[in-house]
Amino acid sequence: MLEGKALIEDTDMPVRMQIQAMACASQALDVHDVFDYKSIAAHIKKEFDSRYGGGWQCVVGSNFGCFFTHSKGTFIYFTLETINFLIFKGASS
Repeated sequence: MLEGKALIEDTDMPVRMQIQAMACASQALDVHDVFDYKSIAAHIKKEFDSRYGGGWQCVVGSNFGCFFTHSKGTFIYFTLETINFLIFKGASS
């Protein structure tokens, strides 16, 4: 298990889903190399697609910018150790 706690920067997810997101991120960091951001993101996306239906997106890294539209109640942005995690479900157009 990764030492330290996650710091939530912004979210509109229900608390239970927030806890799942942070636990899933921690698990992904235990399974994958800490600098293999693509594999970590894929791990989290697959878990969320499986638990909550398809359409989830995940961005992992230490320095990135983004702009997106998401479905209400499906967005979280948090930091775990020195890595940032952005998880959201895309909005239907």
